[in-house]
Amino acid sequence: MSHDQPLIYLDHNATTPVAPEVLDAMLPYLRDQYGNPSSDHPAGRAAARAVAAARAQVAALIGADPAEIVFTSGGTESNNLAIRGTASLADPTRRRIVTTVVEHPATTAPLAHLHAAGWTITALPVTSAGTVDAALAATQLGADVALVTMMLAQNETGAILPVPTVASAAHAVGALMHTDAAQAIGKIEVNVDALGVDLLSIAGHKCYAPKGVGALYRRTGTPLGPVLLGAGQEDGVRPGTENVPSIVGLGAACELAGGRLATETERLACLRHTLWQLLNAAIPGMVRHTPADSLPNTLMVSFPDVLGRAVLAASPGLAASTGSACHAGQDTPAATLLAMGCTPEVALGAVRLSLGHGTTATDVSVAATILATAHTLATAPRREP
Repeated sequence: MSHDQPLIYLDHNATTPVAPEVLDAMLPYLRDQYGNPSSDHPAGRAAARAVAAARAQVAALIGADPAEIVFTSGGTESNNLAIRGTASLADPTRRRIVTTVVEHPATTAPLAHLHAAGWTITALPVTSAGTVDAALAATQLGADVALVTMMLAQNETGAILPVPTVASAAHAVGALMHTDAAQAIGKIEVNVDALGVDLLSIAGHKCYAPKGVGALYRRTGTPLGPVLLGAGQEDGVRPGTENVPSIVGLGAACELAGGRLATETERLACLRHTLWQLLNAAIPGMVRHTPADSLPNTLMVSFPDVLGRAVLAASPGLAASTGSACHAGQDTPAATLLAMGCTPEVALGAVRLSLGHGTTATDVSVAATILATAHTLATAPRREP
């Protein structure tokens, strides 16, 4: 990539840039407004008002009450607090948690921690479209279940999972419902009452706020024990002096997302469709993993007869993610794709392309050309010297 050629960034599901409006909102709290929200003097009270305003902005985006928003350090902490905090106060007769096989490590790791402590974890399979059969999920619920945790939108394929239906089934057996909405916030409409959830996780850096800040929605009356111990901030469930600048940034990002949600959803869906059409026409044998019911910005595909990693390595000027991991020189196919029934060979060819607010029609066209050229280069037979 030459210095005058801008990077085409198609990795928004990994992280988003901080929006200019968000940075502008944060700067006063990084420069002059440095008070501790717990301090009873003008600087402290100004900080407390800023945190309260941000709490209202986050709540408004998801149809919640401001008192139901708990600020955290990000999606991982929010998931840990939801899962481990629920488990710590669960009825002793409920020692099982139901989840899916396509959750993020921020969910699977705390679940593994609880499993080691004696909890039973039931992981629901996914269909070939990468979603969960809600009727099957209902058959796996019973009076021994304390919590169901199911992501709202899958971070790799973009598939949207049937959270409202499963939430109903969970409540019917007396269980709580948590959803990791990190990938969904700002991309599709998210409303806690429409979803029927008791707990919902948000990650700031997935929605144009900075890294290191997030939130957990906790429906009023939902029992939740703290994971961290300290003073009584955030209604006693998340101690620690509030990260005021980043919290202000998250609030601004949520207000921004709400204002442009309808237009962005349609625009990104059109660009994603164009990208798929261009790739599919240029490269015979392309496989699309992203289903119709999915995040509008996400396209996960597999390139034929080549590693996805090799395609991206031959794509200067383009930022995207592969669907596989490389450990000690060995490529491992994405577990999500294997769970959907893909062969390892197809899964190893996967690349995730995730569009964002800054993505243009030109970006999509150029990206398709870069990827098609890269595929040709990556599959060309090597000439012996």
